[in-house]
Amino acid sequence: MIRVQRYLIGRLIQSIVSMFVVSVIVFALVRLSGDPIQIMMPAEASKADIELMRGHLGLDRPWAVQYWRFATQALQGDFGRSVRFRRPALDLVTKRYGATLELGGLAVLIVITVALPVGVYSAVRRGSALDYAARVFAALGQAMPPFWLGLVLVLIFGVLLHLLPTSGRGTPLHVLLPGITLGWFAVAGLMRLTRSSMLDVLGSEYVKLARIKGLPERRVIWRHAFKNAALPVVTFAALLFVALLNGSIIVETVFGWPGLGLLVIEAVDSRDYPIVQTVVLFLSAMYIGVNLLVDVLYAYLNPKIRYSR
Repeated sequence: MIRVQRYLIGRLIQSIVSMFVVSVIVFALVRLSGDPIQIMMPAEASKADIELMRGHLGLDRPWAVQYWRFATQALQGDFGRSVRFRRPALDLVTKRYGATLELGGLAVLIVITVALPVGVYSAVRRGSALDYAARVFAALGQAMPPFWLGLVLVLIFGVLLHLLPTSGRGTPLHVLLPGITLGWFAVAGLMRLTRSSMLDVLGSEYVKLARIKGLPERRVIWRHAFKNAALPVVTFAALLFVALLNGSIIVETVFGWPGLGLLVIEAVDSRDYPIVQTVVLFLSAMYIGVNLLVDVLYAYLNPKIRYSR
């Protein structure tokens, strides 16, 4: 128990340090991209007006002072005001988060309903036509860039067949193409992982014993084999949702989906520091938090694991 507590405390400290490093990196990178005042102010603005606005936003101070101000305000829930929209950055991020959550949720649903059963039966019927087709699909899925797949789906289902909308967010049909595009790569990855884990388990003694006892094959596969093969799959699936949220930037840009990805692209173009910082920190906090929960879940599911760190 004491060893587990020490591990959890260590992971919490690592998470805090990781968030600090991420905040410093994103703070520095967005400021290296250029001066947002040049975009905010009209072309006829005088140099005095530009300097006045820079001082009002605190951009004339040293970076260390700017970071300290940003960090202390962020800890209080204040991430500043958007340079472009003149609204609190956190309000804009939380408003767009619902669209990204909807897109990520559909992608996860597609991944789980396709990757798990196909991966399991691909391992059970190793060497069959199903196994071959699944492996080809997995290889293609991990080789296709999401933006390329998105453009192909737009061309086929939007331009040629006129079956599905290709941009915006209005009806349930609008989320289908971006959801499929976002989930495609993850389906391939989880399918390969499930197949590999099942192959390791199917040759084990307890699976052979279950078959000798005359248990139904379906029960042997799902009750005995998959249950023991699920540990790495659960770990991957838990991190999958946050990874899909992080990967939605490209997909949302291709389909004009009004989520966090499109918001951060617009913010980068307009050098909107508060928006970029808020989105990156928001997604980083989610990823680090879920990663911590996965470690705890992993230890719970497999008590034999020893943490050497």
